[in-house]
Amino acid sequence: MRTTILTLICCVLGTLSIYAQTGVHATDSRITYVGRTWQEGTSVSFDWTATYVRLRFTGTQLRMVCSDTGKDWFNVYVDREMSAEPDQVITVSGDTIVTLFSAKGKARTHTLTLFKRTEGEQGRFTLKEILVQGDLLQADSLKPRQIEFVGDSYTCGYGAENSVRTDRFTPATETSAKSYASIVARYFDADYMLIAHSGMGIARNYNTKLPGWYMPDRYMQTFDEDSTATTRWQVTRSDFRPDITVIFLGANDFSVKMQPSFPAFREHYMQLLNEVKANYGEEHPILCCTKKGQDYLFAYVQQVAGECGLQNVHYCGLFEGLFHNDNRNLGADSHPNYEAHRKVAHVLIPYIATMTGWELQNAKVE
Repeated sequence: MRTTILTLICCVLGTLSIYAQTGVHATDSRITYVGRTWQEGTSVSFDWTATYVRLRFTGTQLRMVCSDTGKDWFNVYVDREMSAEPDQVITVSGDTIVTLFSAKGKARTHTLTLFKRTEGEQGRFTLKEILVQGDLLQADSLKPRQIEFVGDSYTCGYGAENSVRTDRFTPATETSAKSYASIVARYFDADYMLIAHSGMGIARNYNTKLPGWYMPDRYMQTFDEDSTATTRWQVTRSDFRPDITVIFLGANDFSVKMQPSFPAFREHYMQLLNEVKANYGEEHPILCCTKKGQDYLFAYVQQVAGECGLQNVHYCGLFEGLFHNDNRNLGADSHPNYEAHRKVAHVLIPYIATMTGWELQNAKVE
């Protein structure tokens, strides 16, 4: 009888040990971050859209201690690569503890990716601690292929989950996971970074908003919503080294039937091109994209790309009919929905394959 009791006690203690909760600081080297982040103490903060966190663990539950200055939406993927459709969508606001994974039964090894789907103006997210019932393991490191995208609302996936062009924007229907950029990166099995903000232009923002603060200025920021010099981005802070940078900007410069002068546009575009080259080297390939929608926009971008005097800078123009051929391809505020973004990705993929030397894959563009 005594032997049986001792055996039961040992089994219970063993079970408690297996499922004990372990707290791990957000700065732990076993956690992989993809995107621009800022470390302060043992916490990690970020606000750019499409910044994501990779985790790997053995256990039955995974929670995070975190906070957000606003309200952000995140995709969660468990035991698989990221895709347009997540396993769950969560929101974070204020100081909170969020359960990312919970399962009954025997502890197993899992992977989990937390993906920020809303842009910086919705809030700055801070991860403070990971709470795991089990053990945190080393997450996968950066993939061999890496792409950087610089853009506006199209790159952010503004309204991409909406299929009614007259509907107004809400953060709930914004997801950069369904933008052309994410689709292209998934096709090439590449990690990627989005430096994108709705309404941003090269030398003029949508309807002249935020004068003097354009995407060439934001590009060197660690945080989308913070222009202070103390948090200025330094490429050495991360191991992320893109094989190519794709710039998809210009539509907001020509918004509401206004446009900047070409000299002003060229000056600011050159600023952005030089910033990218300073980060990654003169040979680094840059693909400059724009859509046909306003007079002279094609000519502006094409002329800058062709006459910039920098090596390995290329141009791609996308006609309006490519993704605005009917109402089925338009989401909130007449922005491209997911199907429209897939069309854009189909056009950009061959350009990127040629510029990087990557072979075209027998894979779906989704």
